[in-house]
Amino acid sequence: MRARIGDRLHVHGKTVGRGDRFGEIVEVRGPDGGPPYVVRFEDGHTGLVVPGADAVIERVGGADPAAGRPRRTW
Repeated sequence: MRARIGDRLHVHGKTVGRGDRFGEIVEVRGPDGGPPYVVRFEDGHTGLVVPGADAVIERVGGADPAAGRPRRTW
């Protein structure tokens, strides 16, 4: 998993009644864009996150050179 500042972290809800969470990556602390990340979530909470299998990085703007396809824009 690789991210850049400004990318969006999407954590899928895995229990009934708990929806997905979204946050903006405000700091990348791992080497070469790897975790851990400092994430500011929609509710204003900011925390250090090591994403699990239930999370994906959503690129914001531009093209994704690694995948050869457009990035999602929000």
